Amino acid sequence: MTTPARVRFAPSPTGFFHIGGARTALFNWLYARHTGGQFILRIEDTDRKRFHPEALQDLLDGLRWLGLDWDEGPEVGGDYGPYLQSERLAMYQHWADWLIEQGHAYRCYCTADELAQMRDEQRATKQKIGYDRRCRYLTAEERAQKEAEGKSWVVRLAMPTDGVTTFHDAIRGDITFDNKEMQDAVLLKSDGWPTYHLAVVVDDHFMEISHVMRGNEWIATVPLRWQLYKALGWEPPIFVHLPLILKPDGKGKLSKRAVRSPDGELIPVFVHEYRERGYLPDAVVNFLTGIGWALDGETEIYDRETAIKAFSIRGIQASPGRFPADKLAWMNSVYIRKLSTDALLEALLPFLSTDLGVDEETLRQDARLRLLLPDVQERIKKLSDAAPWVEFLYADAITIENPKDLIPRKTTPEQTIAGLTRSAELLAGLETWDEASIEAGLRDLVGETGLKAGQIFSPIRTAITGKRVALPLFISLAALGQAASVERIRAAISQVPAADG
Repeated sequence: MTTPARVRFAPSPTGFFHIGGARTALFNWLYARHTGGQFILRIEDTDRKRFHPEALQDLLDGLRWLGLDWDEGPEVGGDYGPYLQSERLAMYQHWADWLIEQGHAYRCYCTADELAQMRDEQRATKQKIGYDRRCRYLTAEERAQKEAEGKSWVVRLAMPTDGVTTFHDAIRGDITFDNKEMQDAVLLKSDGWPTYHLAVVVDDHFMEISHVMRGNEWIATVPLRWQLYKALGWEPPIFVHLPLILKPDGKGKLSKRAVRSPDGELIPVFVHEYRERGYLPDAVVNFLTGIGWALDGETEIYDRETAIKAFSIRGIQASPGRFPADKLAWMNSVYIRKLSTDALLEALLPFLSTDLGVDEETLRQDARLRLLLPDVQERIKKLSDAAPWVEFLYADAITIENPKDLIPRKTTPEQTIAGLTRSAELLAGLETWDEASIEAGLRDLVGETGLKAGQIFSPIRTAITGKRVALPLFISLAALGQAASVERIRAAISQVPAADG
């Protein structure tokens, strides 16, 4: 029987919610749900200079949009809170003091200028850059003197100076670091606020986190944390370092800066951008699940319940995975096609309202729009793609930017005018206005004129939509309505350019 896991997603809200962070949150969430455990959201807000409240809100909104609900954390509460590190300062200060008392940490009185001078001297003499531990070896009298002088201080961990630190990663196996390469890291800053290293260990311990699942770039910090656990006498959690997410071309990590696909397309890197561009959360979740983990090596489209049932740490790959944006676009189109007409309409309303300048309730009640939705659904990859397909319904008049578009290939202006004139007459005389009647009438007209279907249909399509590429003609006419259709066709006749135009 699987032991319920307690996992956490612990971001620092210093910027918008990155899509790579979303993958980390997702894998933690999947494992918690797979094991019947808990997914904890903890906010690491100790970097007060870079903390932004709007970034925290963006994070919470992004998690909700993705459907990654948390069992404990902000706005939810829980028995292991508070869940903002800024509300846990007394706990960090207590354990920093305890480490000093036990000889595992020490106060460092070096000023910023002294540290800068130290680094300059190390560069000049080609020594390794880093803190030289001078305050670690102060005598009791020297410490007392600095205290008497009112020197400010930070707390540093007294790392071992020889031997190795070996820890086990659930994906990569045993990893060993030479202790000589490690620094005496700062645990508590001079303002009394903890650094990440101290806060994360204290929080993971007291929140009883069983697995720390995070990005591969954090492996280098584990030796310090391992030694901190050892100094505190606590059992470390199981470490699971997830594979890096690479740019679409596989060259370099997917960063927080602008990223382009191999064909030059700008790729969003923040979760809110995917929401704003019309991606469905289920598609994004499915896509992210496949970067570093695979259901069976073949199936690419699967719902989150299937992923929850199958997810395991054992199935996470160690090697980096590319971010194939074109695949996400395809996946999104698949998920769009799965939606019912009602669900699709509701998903489209915010985008259509903004792009068309029509309020959502008017769109919701518009039978013409609903009539076109099945055809729109087959043609869009993102919800934001829909408006250009249906905007002709809401235009007072159609502007044909290039009148030459009215004339099909191998067709004269005279033939085009004749076809549009006869089409307008036929459509105006139809007693029943529906897709079947429109199609039957226009196909009969094709037979009467001796022209090809495209020579009749293409000018009509351009006349009513302003575009050569549009939704199927007959359903478009049915949706637009008899009077508007005939009016637009007649208006287009005068725009057909002469043979030399």
